[in-house]
Amino acid sequence: MRRYETVFILDPDLGEEVRNQRYDKVKEIIAAYKGVLIEFDDWGVRKLAYDIRKKARGQYVRVDFCGDGTLISELERNFRLDDKFLKFMTIILGDDVNPDDVLAEKEQAEAAAAEAETAPEAEAEKAEEAPAADAPAEEEKAEEPAEPETKEED
Repeated sequence: MRRYETVFILDPDLGEEVRNQRYDKVKEIIAAYKGVLIEFDDWGVRKLAYDIRKKARGQYVRVDFCGDGTLISELERNFRLDDKFLKFMTIILGDDVNPDDVLAEKEQAEAAAAEAETAPEAEAEKAEEAPAADAPAEEEKAEEPAEPETKEED
C-alpha cells in the first residue's frame, strides 16, 4: 500500500451542506477502495494564483491517505466528473507503507504537540516561582557599594 496526499480546490460559492457532501463523497471513495484515511484537512477559502473558471478564490482541502492505484483512479475520475472541483493534484508520499504504523506515528506527533502546548504553561509557572528565589541575590548586589571612578591626569 502506498501513502498519498491529494490537494483539491472546490468552488468557494458552494454552501456548507453541499461542500460537506463533497467531503463525504471523497471519504466514502477512500473507504470503498480499502484505503485508510489518515488526515482530512480543510484549509479554508484562499485566493488563487490565477483565475480558474472565472473564480478568483477557492476552498482548499488536503487529504492524506493510504491506498492503491485503483483508489487514485476512481478518486480522480470523480474529481473530473464533478465541475465543483476546480483543480486537484495527487502525489505519492511513500511506497510500501503500513497504514497502522502511519496512524501510530500521527498519534505520537499529536501527543507531542499537545505536550509542547502545555510545556510553556509549566515554564511560566516555574518562572513565577523563580523570581522569588532570585530576589535576595539581586538585593545583595544592589547593596554593594559602587567603586568610585578615578580620573587620570596627564
